[in-house]
Amino acid sequence: MKILVVAPSWIGDTILAQPLLALLKLNNPAARMEVLAPDWSSPLLARMAEVDAVIANPFRHGEFNLAARRALGRRLASAAFSEAYVLPNSWKSALVPFFAGIPRRVGYQGESRYLLLNERHPLDVARHPQLVQRYAALAGPLPATLPQPRLISTVEQQQAARRSLNLPLDNSPVIFCPGAEYGPAKRWPAQHFAALARLIATPQNPVWLVGSARDAAVGEAIAAAAEGAVLNLCGRSSLEQAIDLIASARCVVSNDSGLMHVAAALERPLVALYGSSSPAYTPPLSPHAKILSRNLPCSPCFKRECPLGHFDCMNGISAQQVAAIIAAQLSVPV
Repeated sequence: MKILVVAPSWIGDTILAQPLLALLKLNNPAARMEVLAPDWSSPLLARMAEVDAVIANPFRHGEFNLAARRALGRRLASAAFSEAYVLPNSWKSALVPFFAGIPRRVGYQGESRYLLLNERHPLDVARHPQLVQRYAALAGPLPATLPQPRLISTVEQQQAARRSLNLPLDNSPVIFCPGAEYGPAKRWPAQHFAALARLIATPQNPVWLVGSARDAAVGEAIAAAAEGAVLNLCGRSSLEQAIDLIASARCVVSNDSGLMHVAAALERPLVALYGSSSPAYTPPLSPHAKILSRNLPCSPCFKRECPLGHFDCMNGISAQQVAAIIAAQLSVPV
């Protein structure tokens, strides 16, 4: 049996899809699991034990290109997949499994996909308030306890990542993940990250900033304000290296972002900062995570920028609050 999963386009959503993969494997232990996903997510999916292969999805976010989708589907027809699970809700995301002639094509109703999917689930928001539940429910009735996302990172991989970046091999840093691709309303201010670094950084307790090239500017702003208290790695590491750096962290402080979900899936002590988004919808799935949110009447607004202009949901979280949580996290052996 071969199963195709059409993956989401975000790091966090891809990790939240892993419990679905685990349930599909549990239901069909001998099944081969292949995931159609953007190239950038291959290193992430390669760290999931359930994934046997990744098929490159060449389409940019929002790109239609019917002819290319038809051609890709026809190429996949020879792979003889028996089932496909389409996680994005767009019409175009269901085209490849349809053109591949996969007999069972499963997903949510979204965008009138009546011809493309032959098993369409209505979305029950009240019953499944979390995104992870919505993905997992495509496999059938949810178990009492969902499998948790888990990423693989060996000591050898962690040491290799540090060597390639010329980093010390023998310390356990506190890692800050200051980015959030969705927009600035999800980002704790740079001056707050800098203030936190000045509070907690010591030679024995170094602070590293980890993020993509898009986070380089905010990393530079934090480094400048932290007055030497941080090492800025934003834009220097690949996603694969970021996974291995986070895996060896003593603690992680992160906005609601893809790397927050990476830290949770690596079971690191985690302080997750929420402002415009909702921990009720996409929480970090880890018993080692502490969520910090002000729960203001105006949040979650799910906007890219603060619509009221004051940004109190994030501005009001102090460095001292986060430092106290870190101290409590690190007082417990992990």
